[in-house]
Formats: sequence, C-alpha cells, structure tokens
Amino acid sequence: MTQTIIIGCGDVGTRLARQSLERGDRVMGVVRSASSLARLAAAGVPGCRHDLLDDAMEHGILETANARLFHLAPPPEQGIEDPHTRHLVKLLERTGQPQRIVYLSTTGVYGDCQGAWIDETHPVQPLADRSRRRWDAEQTLRHWSQNTGGELIVLRVAGIYGSGRLPLERIRQGVPLVRADEAPFTNRIHVDDLVTICLAAMDRGLNGAVYNVSDGAPSTMTDYFFAVADAAGLPRPPCLPMAEASGQISAGMLSYLAESRRLSNRKLREELGVALRYPSLADGLRGLF
Repeated sequence: MTQTIIIGCGDVGTRLARQSLERGDRVMGVVRSASSLARLAAAGVPGCRHDLLDDAMEHGILETANARLFHLAPPPEQGIEDPHTRHLVKLLERTGQPQRIVYLSTTGVYGDCQGAWIDETHPVQPLADRSRRRWDAEQTLRHWSQNTGGELIVLRVAGIYGSGRLPLERIRQGVPLVRADEAPFTNRIHVDDLVTICLAAMDRGLNGAVYNVSDGAPSTMTDYFFAVADAAGLPRPPCLPMAEASGQISAGMLSYLAESRRLSNRKLREELGVALRYPSLADGLRGLF
C-alpha cells in the first residue's frame, strides 16, 4: 500500500490525515516539535519529527520513496524565498522521491486584480512578501518535478474558515473595518471542503496542474466580518474610510486590503469532480452556529 505523507501536519493536515486513515490509507504526519507530535498521537495519527531547516535532525523514520506527499508546511514569516521547500527537495534526495506532491500555495500569488474575475490562466504577480515566498516554493517544486519526473499538483488556496478558524476575537475587540463600499473582494474555502479537495487532487489531479481553491462565492472583506459577527450573535465592528485606515488597522490587514480579486473555481469542479459541501459562506456559517 502506498504511503501518504503530510509535511507540516497542523490543523488542516490532521483533518486530512484522519480522513486518509478512514479510507484505509497508510499515513505519516511530519511535524517539527514534540508538542505537535503529542497532538498527532492524541488524534490517532502516526507521526514523526523533522525540522526542514535542521539537517542534523533524525530523518531515518521518514521514507518518502514512491509516496503520495502533501506539502502543507508554511514558509518562514520573513523574506521572499521559501527555504523550507528548498530543504524539502534536498531531503527527498536522501529519503526517496515521492511519486506525487500536492502543494498548498496561496491565491495571493495573483496579486491585485482590481476586483476582476480570474482563473488559473491569470498571470502571477505577487505583491506581498508572504505571496512571493509561496511563488518561490511553487517554482522550486516545478524544478523538482522537471528534474525527477515526480508529479506535482499546486492548489492555490483562498482564505480558510471553519471551526476554530473564525475572527471571533477580533470582532469581540471591536477592531474597525474599512467601509464596505471601499473594501476589496476576498475569497474563501471551508476547511472541510479544502480537505476533500486535497484528497481529490492527490487522487485525480492532472500532473502539472494548478487549481484555484475557493467556494466561488466571493464577497468583500467587510461583508465577511459582518456575516461572521451576525452568525455568532456579536455586534458588528465599526467601519471607517480607507483614508483613515492607516494607524487604526494593522499593517498585516492593510496588506490584504491592497489586493482585490474574485476567483473562479470552475476548473476545480470540472477536472476534479468536487461537489462542495459549503458552496457559500452562508452555508458554511450555518454549519458552525
């Protein structure tokens, strides 16, 4: 039986591991810390430790030859390159080349599309460093695929929401938002649908393909926060004009406000045959509250 390996087995990876185990797959979750390893054990997921930036860490237990490998480990929080992915490619030279890698990238690689509808043919033009790091990882894995013949599928994932993944504390604190008529379009995917899509991509994705992972029902960022607040029975956060946002909204949030796009998920639905359980935010929030 082919082994499924999940590099960076955090929240999404653990959900993915448990569904894979339920299907009867052999699974190995890879994490960096002892506490994460204990978390996997508590969830019933076989695991091992490996730090992609620590070449001295023991990796003998990790056998990746001919495996189905999910690469979920995020890049570092600084810089425009992803050394984690570069080290992973080097690690595979020692532990064996997998038959297929599914990599979770970000839709941020498209940059600012001024609210236009886009698909996977849209040019890549990352603006934020966090998106440049993901683009660097995509390119590193493309080179790996070309050099080894291993198969690669890239999932460009929109904002993930779901149980434990809602901005409830920010809403409770009353952190202001930009007025809805000035807010950018954002896209999202329910975490349960993301796991389904990951498995479909590994099972049926075309070698070399890129898939936008979103529910296909974008809204403005302000509308998103309002919808979550309403569903949770919390007061809606105050709003202010974009011109007043600097100094009252974090630099990280301002960087998200600088980009606007609406994502088509047609390729995802047609090529992978995925029927989303939560095709809209309203559907997803009803399942959470």
